[in-house]
Amino acid sequence: MGSRTIPSKMLSLDPFSQWLGIEILACEIGACKLGMTVRKDMLNSMGKAHGGITYALADTAFGFTANTHGKYAVSIETSINHIEAVNEGDYLIAESVIEKVNNKLGFNVVEVKRGNELVALFKGVVYRTQKDW
Repeated sequence: MGSRTIPSKMLSLDPFSQWLGIEILACEIGACKLGMTVRKDMLNSMGKAHGGITYALADTAFGFTANTHGKYAVSIETSINHIEAVNEGDYLIAESVIEKVNNKLGFNVVEVKRGNELVALFKGVVYRTQKDW
């Protein structure tokens, strides 16, 4: 499967990411760019996007990117820094890049932006299996 085909297949099998409204903007081996619009049902009690929304968008970008090499890769550790509050109607773009890969592990960084403004920074580690997509 190609670098764009795997993320497209993953999205088709992922009802949560579909509920989020995630769209694949670009994918190549080792990098993916996803977008989504924040809806009212994604807001917290303060009227801002729940932190889990940017986390989920970044995590999806991370997962798609980690699998572009054609082998199943599964998350083993992730973290996020919430930098700016996100509002209803904001269009967010998550860009994930594999920073380092070895035989078993991949290290990714995901930037979540609103326009040119960085709103969240996500870091993740995946375990790379030998199972083909």
